[in-house]
Amino acid sequence: MDRSKTILAVGGSGYVGHSVVAQLVAAGYRVRVPTRHRHRARHLLLLPTVEVVEADLFDDTALDRLMDGVGAVISLVGVLHSAPGKPYGPAFRRAHVDIPARLVAACQRHGVSRLVHISALGADADGPSEYQRSKADGEAVIRNAPPPLDWTILRPSVIFGRDDSFLNLFAGLVRLAPVMPLGGASCRFQPVWVEDVARVVVASLDRHDAIGLCADLAGPTRYTLAELVGYVGRLVGHRPPIIPIPEGLAMLQARLLELAPNPMMSRDNVRSMRVDNVTDGPPLPFGWTPTALEAVAPTYLGPHPGRRRFVINRRRAVR
Repeated sequence: MDRSKTILAVGGSGYVGHSVVAQLVAAGYRVRVPTRHRHRARHLLLLPTVEVVEADLFDDTALDRLMDGVGAVISLVGVLHSAPGKPYGPAFRRAHVDIPARLVAACQRHGVSRLVHISALGADADGPSEYQRSKADGEAVIRNAPPPLDWTILRPSVIFGRDDSFLNLFAGLVRLAPVMPLGGASCRFQPVWVEDVARVVVASLDRHDAIGLCADLAGPTRYTLAELVGYVGRLVGHRPPIIPIPEGLAMLQARLLELAPNPMMSRDNVRSMRVDNVTDGPPLPFGWTPTALEAVAPTYLGPHPGRRRFVINRRRAVR
């Protein structure tokens, strides 16, 4: 068995992970996906070269078994919410710092020198949000790892695509809201398509110029949050007035939303919008051109997304 063609995709059962794993399979890789609960990765079981393994990443014996025969590791774990803490909460620490640290140690124990890590655009040890600070510390763990570790760190902006938790969230809200009170309305974003993110991840495994690379991943266009919400409203056919609200009121709104079992927004999310989520460099590495939001979002948002997907697929089929 060619070890270089076997990949451990940690977080491979998540939203971004699904696209990464599918593209890995298409590229001829065997992929091992750990999960605490096998049913959460059932959508991957139909992919022919995927092995789903129930495992606890905080169990050294289980982690060592996962590393057996692996040629590279892709680190995809991320969470958006945590109980608060200093400098960040426990869920942020566990997902964004402790797991990368354990993966680095496991790579060193097993002689695996290739690690591709997904961080976040705006990661900053002095950032205003706990999310940003924890992402920065996770990056530092990897950058400071003793050699030999050939790492790549990728920092996507907000990610869009079918089943995303960004545009779909606002689509649900604008369908219901008579008016749209919006915190961080002027914050700028540069959304990147999930398939573009996955393509860069997979390509990075074999590219020598990806070793030691820390690259932003973004789309071709910058939008304010208000512009994005307005665009989503046009797609779904309901455009409530957008009312920008000050941060203090947005924090109160987020505090109420935090009481829900699966909160849509948190106070930490509000704090993160003190800083624009855009890149000053190329939107994608390797000279690649990113996919426009407007080319993808209409295929899964709107009154008849299924019909739009059919039309798009039919057009592709006759090319």
